[in-house]
Parts: sequence; structure tokens; C-alpha cells
Amino acid sequence: MKPQYLKLTGILIVVAIIFIARLAYLQLFTDRYALNAANTSIKIEYEIPQRGVIFDRNGKILVGNQPSFEVSYTAALMRPDFDTISFCNLMKITKPEFIQTIKTIEKTQYYSKLTPMTFMKNLSREDMARVQEILFKFPAFNIVSRPQRQYEVNTSGNLLGYTNEVNTADIKKDSLYYLPGDVIGKSGVEKSYEKDLRGEKGIKYIQKDIRQRSIGSYKNGELDKDVVTGKDLTLTIDYDLQRIAEEMLVNKRGAVVALDPNNGEILTMATGPDIDPNLFTGPDKMKNIYRLVNDSINQPMFDRSVQAAYPPGSTFKLVTALSAMQMGVMTEKTIFPCGGGFSYMGVRIKGHGGADPLIPSIQVSSNCYFSYAYLAILNKYPGNPSKGMHEWKDIMASFGLGVYMNNDLATGSKGYMPSENTYIKRNGPKWKPINAVFNGMGQGDILTTPMQLANFTAAIANRGWFITPHIVKNIDGKPNPNPLFKQKKYTKVDPKYFEPVLQGMEAVMLRGTGRSLKSNDFTQLAKTGTAQVPQGKDNSIFVLIAPADKPKIVVAAVMEHAGFGATWAGPACTVIAERYLLGEIKREHLYKKMITSSFQPEYRRQWTEYLKRIGKYVPPKPDSLKLKKLQDSLKAISVKAENTDKNRKTTNPTKPVRR
Repeated sequence: MKPQYLKLTGILIVVAIIFIARLAYLQLFTDRYALNAANTSIKIEYEIPQRGVIFDRNGKILVGNQPSFEVSYTAALMRPDFDTISFCNLMKITKPEFIQTIKTIEKTQYYSKLTPMTFMKNLSREDMARVQEILFKFPAFNIVSRPQRQYEVNTSGNLLGYTNEVNTADIKKDSLYYLPGDVIGKSGVEKSYEKDLRGEKGIKYIQKDIRQRSIGSYKNGELDKDVVTGKDLTLTIDYDLQRIAEEMLVNKRGAVVALDPNNGEILTMATGPDIDPNLFTGPDKMKNIYRLVNDSINQPMFDRSVQAAYPPGSTFKLVTALSAMQMGVMTEKTIFPCGGGFSYMGVRIKGHGGADPLIPSIQVSSNCYFSYAYLAILNKYPGNPSKGMHEWKDIMASFGLGVYMNNDLATGSKGYMPSENTYIKRNGPKWKPINAVFNGMGQGDILTTPMQLANFTAAIANRGWFITPHIVKNIDGKPNPNPLFKQKKYTKVDPKYFEPVLQGMEAVMLRGTGRSLKSNDFTQLAKTGTAQVPQGKDNSIFVLIAPADKPKIVVAAVMEHAGFGATWAGPACTVIAERYLLGEIKREHLYKKMITSSFQPEYRRQWTEYLKRIGKYVPPKPDSLKLKKLQDSLKAISVKAENTDKNRKTTNPTKPVRR
């Protein structure tokens, strides 16, 4: 026999031995198949664990539990003499409702006559007490205690997330744990830390007689498992800070993100519009979720702090300068011809300032300076802008831009950093650097999330490193074990290049575009941003580091269609920093300005324009009461005008004209 055949035969023999050994182990040394063989006489009862409690970093309870009761139905236990009318009276439902519910259960994909299925949810304590006394008469039905989430706060619904009943996809992903009727985290922290929060079900194997009546534990409970309560989570979030940020986002769309640059802990992750998490509980839960999901105007379930990708505007000039210096195409002393703004190959861009070096250009946010800087990046390799762009994009990725952060958030966007292929597809293989020039000032094809804005600002504060932003600090009182949240990630920019950029950010607050927000209580480094967007007014953007000498917080804010960066996003950032560093808001006028302002008129205008564009705009009908008041007002004006005219004719008659 040839050697290759001997080898193949040997492999087959080894596989067969392993298979036989495994089969013998399962049959002789475990109860798995014994239990399956006895399926008609041994049933499993599950005890649902309490989900873990969620705290903020200061020990404030954000999400707890409350008892919830439901009635389960096991078809195999239904008696021939079942008294439908009496049962319906007990449950306060009609006979047609009972029949329809049973039919719906029987159509469920995982329906089994032997498996308890959910018949009725959300029984009150009073209903449970009333039903429990009589339900023993109907053995096919049983009361199940299933803990329900209780929210102790009324903001941050996207951040915290919600739980809901498992669907087919959920069961397929973990069929060894989830059964129909179980709940699972569907979004936010509830989803990303589901396995920690859910705990482990208690299991009891009960022997049943031929009529499915319990006759005792199987093997005296040797195979039973105790219920294990879910693990408590302590978030990195400071809820007082989070609530203030959410208040400033009322009647606005956008986000405010704050990080501790020293450890990557997310202090605030607010999104507007916000969601009251209490909408995710109670009998109207599904109606509320449906309404939120289908709100296509405000999109409240869209977490703008991590999912929305915006043009970063002038805040991006900071990393344009850093990458240009790293690539050796400019220094902090480089001066570009910006006396009359940017003008190159027929492209003109309005500029601020004159022919200045880097620090004054950051101070005044010169569009011209950073457009030329980006051209220098693309022209590093003459005749080959693709190579320059590839090197630049690699540096951007080291700041966490254009890539997923791989953190512990349930959702997120990687934003967008264009590559050479973007322009090859758009302009052909001989594309020119001028085709991409707007990227240098954070417009063009650049898109970043508010979380990414905060993260690259943290990297600047640390002069070249950051720790992956994360939202869970402790699990069951112990530090989050994920090593990703302890390791420093280094950018591809030499630390020496950060100093002039930080000096430029200081100049922004002392005498530049952010000087109106300067605090007398702590030092600040910042960059304003005003990003043009096609839908309407500019987006207002701001990034902040404080204090300057030993940064403890970085904040990034985006306000959609609000206007200048220093006017709206800037106040939100500095209020958050002030509250965190000083423990109070000293500049109340900034806080009041934010919580009393509304951008809803601009959003409604945009929505109206959109409906007109697609031909679905219907002019609102005038309110009948308002219309009547208007008609009465016009009538009164008409009568007054007639009386005035009569008086004029009486007191000053016109003289006859002589011809």
C-alpha cells in the first residue's frame, strides 16, 4: 500500500476512535441522553435570574429591576374538561381573545406542547395575587416571575439601551441559553454587556407522571443548577454631567462627548434628541419602541454620538497640521501664500488671516493655510498623489479616524477617510491633488463621529497617545478586565510636533475664534469648527482640552445646523468642562443660553423642503378657530376703515373742481 494511503487510513482510524470514545462518554458518563430519552417524564423548570444593576461612576443607580409577572401555557397539560369561560373570567379576557392567543402561540416557530409558552405578560401585583389563588384549577397555566428593568433616570435611553423578548435570530445565536419568552439586551449597554448582565438561569429537573403532574425531583436534584444573578456594572459615565449635556441638547440634533484623556473613560455620551428609557418598560413598551424606531424626522433611536458621521470642519485642521509635519512637507514656521485667500488651479477658498506660520493660522482658523498644507501632503511624491494620500490615511487611522474603535459600545460608525481609490473612481487614474484639497480643512470627503472628534483631541492632549474610549469601569466591583482599555495606542506622529499645535489651540482661547468662552478659573485649549452642509445652516463644532497643563477632560460637541462653532457647540463644551473640574456651573449665562435655545424651526424648514422635493408636501390646513379670529379681525379692520373714510368726507368735504 502506498504511503499516502496508509496515512489517510491512519487518520480515519483516529477519527473513528475519537468519535466512539465521545459517544461512549455521553451515553455512559453523562445524563444528557438519559434526560432526552425520558423527555416525556422529566421536565425542566427554569428560574429567571435578576439582571445586574447599572451604576454611574459615582455609585448612582441608573438601571435596576422590578418584579414582573406573566402567565405561561403548556399545551400538554391542557385537560379535556378545561373550563374556558371560567378561565377567561379569571384573566379578564373574552373567549375570542383566548382562542386567538392560543392560535398565535401554536404558530410560533419554537412552539412545543411540552414547552411553557408565554400566554400573558405584565400582570400587576394585584392581578398576580388574585389569579394565583385560583390558577391551580388550570394546570396548563402557570405564573412565571420574570424581572423587568426599572430605570431610575429619565434621560440617556440610547446610552443605557433596552431589553426585549428574544426573536428567532437571538435564539439561533445562543440556543443553549435562550428560550422563547426570554429577554435580551437589544441596544446600548444592555446589549454590549448582555452576557454579564443576564446571569445564569436556575434549572430544576422535575419528574412527571403520565398526566404531567409533578412527582418529585429527578435524582434528588443532583443535576439541578442554582440561579446566578447578573453582574452589576459601574459605568465610566458621570450621570450629573450626562444629564446637563442632555439638557443642552433639548430641541437640537447633535451630540456632546467627554473623555478622560488619561484612561479613555467616557464621562459623557449625550445625543440629541434624547430618549426617556422609561418608555422601554410597561404595557405600552412595544408601541413606544415602534413609534421611536419609525420617527423618520427626528430619528431618536439614532445615537448621534457614535453613529452620526459629520464633516469635522476646522477642528480637523489640527490633524492636517500634525500629518503634514510628520510627513516632512511643512514645519511650524512654514508660511503659505495666504494674503488673499487660497487660489490654485481655478479653485478659490476664502481665507482668514494673512501669510502666517502655523500657530497664528490655527488661532484664526485659516482655510487657506491648511488647504496649502494638504496640497503639500499630496504633492510629497511628485506626480503620484496616491502615494501621498496613502501615507496620510495611514496616519489618520493611527488617530482612530476612518476605522472602527473596537470598544465596548453596542454600535458605532467608522466615519470616512478617503483613499486614493476615491479619486481614481471619481476623476480617473490621473487625478490631481486639487481634486481633494477641501479635505485639509475638514470638508470635502472627510466624515468623523463626535466620539472620534473627542478621541483624536485626547491624543493631541497626550502628545501622541490615547486609550480606547470605553463605557464600563467595573464589573461586579472589579476593574473591567478587557486589556484593550488599559493599553496606550500611539499615533504615527512624533511627540515633538504636538507642541505647536497645542500652542495654537491655546491661542484660539486667548485671542482667537474661541476667546469669548475663556474661563477665569481654569485654562483651556480648543479649536472651533463651522462645517458647511448642503441641507441648510452650517454645523457648529468645537473640541476642548482642560486644564491646559495637566488635562483631565476633553470635550467634543456637534450641533446640527446651528451656525458658528464658538456660538453653540463651544458653550456646551466649556459648560461640561466647568462642571466637571469645578463641581459647579459658574457661567450660568452659557448654560441658560443652551437650554433655552431651539433649532427646531430650521429642522422643520429642511423637512418641508425635502417633502417638496419628493412631491409629498401637503400644506397645513388652517386651524378653524384661528381662521375665524383672522376673519373677524379683517372684518373689524374693514369696518374701521369705512368709518374713517365717512368721517373724513364729513369733516373735510372735497371742493368742486373748476374746469
